[in-house]
Amino acid sequence: MFAIDRITSNPNIMNGKACIRGMRITVSIVLNLLGTGHSKEEIIDMYPYLEPEDIDQCLQYAAYLAAEELFTI
Repeated sequence: MFAIDRITSNPNIMNGKACIRGMRITVSIVLNLLGTGHSKEEIIDMYPYLEPEDIDQCLQYAAYLAAEELFTI
């Protein structure tokens, strides 16, 4: 199991959405950029305060959420 230590959530930052290291860049922004074909390098050029490990952890976080079983009542 890996540690999710770069993804944070604070109700005072971006309304509690999952963010990277307490910054105002959400996991969903990074995932959307990856999903529309941007490379890690392009994302880091757009947001130079991000590190490659941040992007890797966004993907790990998304995989973790996707693996969760959802139950409907």
